[in-house]
Amino acid sequence: MKRIFFCIIMLFVTVSSSLTKDYTVTSPDGKIVLTINAGTDLKWSVTFEGREIITSVKIGMVLPDNKVLGENERIRKASPGKTDQVLEPVVANKRSRITDNCNLLNIVFRSGLTVQFRAYNDGVAYRFETSLKDSIIVKNEISEIRFPAGSNAWYPLEESFMSHNERLYVYTSLDTIAEKHLASLPTLFKVNDVSVLLTESDIEDYPGMWLRGAGPDLLKGTYPQYPETEKLRRDRDLLVTSTRDHIAETKGTRTFPWRVFVIAGSEGQLIESDLVFKLAAPNKLADVQWIKPGQVAWDWWNANNIYGVDFRAGINNDTYKYYIDFASRNGIEYIILDEGWYKTGTVLESIPAIDVPELCRYGQSRNVGVILWVVWKTFWDRIDDAVALYEKWGVKGVKVDFMQRDDQKVVNFYQEAARKTAEHHLLIDFHGSYKPDGLGRTYPNALTREGVKGMENSKWSKDITPEHDVTLPFIRMVAGPMDYTPGAMVNMERANFNPQYTRPTSQGTRVHQMALYVIFESPLQMLSDSPSNYLKERECTDFLVKIPVVWDDLKVLDGKVGDFLLLARRSGKEWFIGALTDWTRREMVADLSFLPSGEYELEIFQDGINADRHAQDYKHSRINARSGEKIKISLAPGGGWVARVTPK
Repeated sequence: MKRIFFCIIMLFVTVSSSLTKDYTVTSPDGKIVLTINAGTDLKWSVTFEGREIITSVKIGMVLPDNKVLGENERIRKASPGKTDQVLEPVVANKRSRITDNCNLLNIVFRSGLTVQFRAYNDGVAYRFETSLKDSIIVKNEISEIRFPAGSNAWYPLEESFMSHNERLYVYTSLDTIAEKHLASLPTLFKVNDVSVLLTESDIEDYPGMWLRGAGPDLLKGTYPQYPETEKLRRDRDLLVTSTRDHIAETKGTRTFPWRVFVIAGSEGQLIESDLVFKLAAPNKLADVQWIKPGQVAWDWWNANNIYGVDFRAGINNDTYKYYIDFASRNGIEYIILDEGWYKTGTVLESIPAIDVPELCRYGQSRNVGVILWVVWKTFWDRIDDAVALYEKWGVKGVKVDFMQRDDQKVVNFYQEAARKTAEHHLLIDFHGSYKPDGLGRTYPNALTREGVKGMENSKWSKDITPEHDVTLPFIRMVAGPMDYTPGAMVNMERANFNPQYTRPTSQGTRVHQMALYVIFESPLQMLSDSPSNYLKERECTDFLVKIPVVWDDLKVLDGKVGDFLLLARRSGKEWFIGALTDWTRREMVADLSFLPSGEYELEIFQDGINADRHAQDYKHSRINARSGEKIKISLAPGGGWVARVTPK
């Protein structure tokens, strides 16, 4: 009898322990502690240097018949582990060598659910894995995020799931965000003076994650449902007119996207994080030798406004040969044929004024590649024919535009487009897109994407301010490269700026625009202004075309979201330093202690003494300096500062 009673007690203890268990995962440096409570609900929380920054929140996955993976689970096993390796990206956005070091925990439940948690020095992440038979329907995903009272957010407020994800960031107290306030990712939070950026990585065969308010200091993930019916407006806006009652139809055995929380004690550390890349699926391409990042002479922003020539500028071969000649003389790797080169409705036939094979031959003779813009739906309808034809023509890449969605169906287009373009040695640049999710690691030919309120908006709005420019690196750029398209050579002070669609200008100084090439990451970096303007501004152009588009290292020297930023990037033995400010005039100091010991020459562009009155005013100089010296920097309102640092 006693033995039976003892067995019953032991069974109760075993069942209880299998139903409720606390685990911790600590970052390698010990500053971040992730605590998981696997009980009636699956919950987790995070502290940073002993301060709570994410309070207990619930996660789970809802299947049909109200079955919730993550509720009332029984634990089969919990396996701690770690990752410690060095990654060498095919295309290096921040660094050519990335330290991938974390502690992790896999919790395997008897239901077929596994949840992996990871703690890095720069953040935490978790993902679901399922081992279920056949295919499954995911009705919803439970993803709550609660922060301590008094937290704030830079909230990219959206109107609907149909979006280019080109938003301004609304700085607000978290307790003002209600259910009606929809946001895309990435989103940045300020919690007890700690920065927490939420985004995701490795989205495949699944919709993207968005946010809604759900009560005081509480947010919930929300996901676009699977499209049932669609309606095409013009050639580009594929509108969802009805949906199914679930978010995904997918394989029963698979991994799901990582929920990524970049955590930084200083705001500048956000920019240094490679967390999205580290969590992405590894490279799937065997042959990557043909993938060539570079600068691009771009036609659309400047409306083909070239001048001083004896032909009619426009969408024609003469104009694009002029672009090719300009690119060739300046060592620019690519030109782009943006909207208008093909007949509406088919990406397989150019207009009579354009001969793509001839332009490709002409470009090849001058060491310049040709990239073609396409509307995504027209391209997707004939993708196999298009990629084969473009390869035959000699095209080097495509810029696909106007997806404006990240439901499961459109997410699958990204994967298919990246894979099929790679099969035909084509680069791809996604516009009208959602945020980067590490796809560039998986398919390195996917060099860059938009999903950012970039400088094209200056053609029709006043949104692209210096303040916006010094906000993007701390939020959107943390997720990955952004095709913001800098390079304006006609620059305006705040009082004198007005949007001009066909002869556009920028807000802020000339050197502000130049510094963007060091600060903004994009392995396909546009030179957005007219070649005629660059030829007229020879001194600035000569400097811009020497700035690399991939980097070996990054150091953020100082910065504050929306106010100012000072950083340095290394390419080989050279360093480039860039500084930006909002509309506030600033004095800063560039401490050269990060340089290896020795003497250097600095080629500097700085705001001219009259840049506050005439934004194009600048000063070009050269100085010598040694490692450890401090260089004083003066920035005009909306200003910038940029230097090329070369060992002597």
